[in-house]
Amino acid sequence: MHSKTALAALLAPAAVSGQLNDLAVRAGLKYFGTALREGSINSDASYAAILGNKAEFGQLVPENGQKWESTEPTRGQFTYTQGDITANTAKKNGQGMRCHTQVWYSQLPSWVRDGSWTKDTLRSVMATHMNNVMGHYKGQCYAWDVVNEAVADDGTWRPNVFLSTFSTDYLSLSFNLAKAADPDVKLYYNDYNLEYNGAKTDRAVELVKIVQAAGAPIDGVGFQGHLIVGSTPSRSNLATALRRFTALGVEVAYTELDIRHSSLPASSSALVTQGNDFANVVGSCLDVAGCIGVTVWGFTDKYSWIPETFSGQGDALLYDKNFGKKPAWTSVSSVLAAKATNPPASSSSSSSSSSAGAPTTLTTSTRTTTTPPSTTSSAGGALQTQWGQCGGNGWTGPTQCQSPFTCKKQNDWYSQCL
Repeated sequence: MHSKTALAALLAPAAVSGQLNDLAVRAGLKYFGTALREGSINSDASYAAILGNKAEFGQLVPENGQKWESTEPTRGQFTYTQGDITANTAKKNGQGMRCHTQVWYSQLPSWVRDGSWTKDTLRSVMATHMNNVMGHYKGQCYAWDVVNEAVADDGTWRPNVFLSTFSTDYLSLSFNLAKAADPDVKLYYNDYNLEYNGAKTDRAVELVKIVQAAGAPIDGVGFQGHLIVGSTPSRSNLATALRRFTALGVEVAYTELDIRHSSLPASSSALVTQGNDFANVVGSCLDVAGCIGVTVWGFTDKYSWIPETFSGQGDALLYDKNFGKKPAWTSVSSVLAAKATNPPASSSSSSSSSSAGAPTTLTTSTRTTTTPPSTTSSAGGALQTQWGQCGGNGWTGPTQCQSPFTCKKQNDWYSQCL
């Protein structure tokens, strides 16, 4: 927790510093969150300590524990052992929770994936699953990812047992069943590569319109944000993609953000580029009224799905394998801090607990965008140390570095002594 001195500094109108969730909330978002790897939380004390720090991560999402194969591996037999790891951790630490996921073609038990279904029998299976799983976590989740990755990379509908049984009617059916299972939770569509605003994004826009035209409820669209260093769209292009969905009356969020290096080890220049890319993603959310938060898909390179899936690639997160903060962490904190110095006038985002240890309530807010403050120079002659921030929009601290280091611009929001 912050000392009184540190807390006073965090609340000062100039040169805001702090941890990621605190800064995100001050900047007008609901949360800055992370995925929780169930196999690591009880075996790695350093991992658990950082993940459980609400000032750093105000919201958690289970990496695997709430997926269908984890919660109903055998028909009619439900288990919440893995999913409850995240729920109990969030409750203990006063953090919020996103819940993930219901209708998805992957990590689906074979009895569902390979079953011989009619519309009536599969509808019954879906309803039973949602009523049980969403009922178990009712009141604990800010949002559920109801339908996940329904669009293929080429923009066609992704083949799966739900599509083959119902055609695209399974989309509105899923959201209607989810609403019946938990009337109060936010209901999301979630997918990757929407950030590039191509054929896949076009189809996802159509998906939202299909659900809405059917009269089914849909509250949000999750941009997973599994991106590649140096290939991440610009901040303005990312914001344009987000606004395609907020124009439809739904909120948006980055739900699984990581930005991987395509070759390792990463050079110093590649680490700088990664920091720029992270800043652009987070900045685009700050630029769009209706973008409510950012979740990174894990926070440390020690526990990331990337190397298992993309051989030779990785180091995609904000902390390195030894739990050290990378340049990307500093870039993200800087872009949040810059916004926090001049937060949205209409922001009412807050994290509050109804009682000690209770899960965070992520309240509804309306955000407007503001022009970033201009760069100012420090009045004093203090010199910044190596790796420290020495410039950027909104920065009022030291702008000169101790010898032999030089202040080098990393992005509009962050210059660093290198």
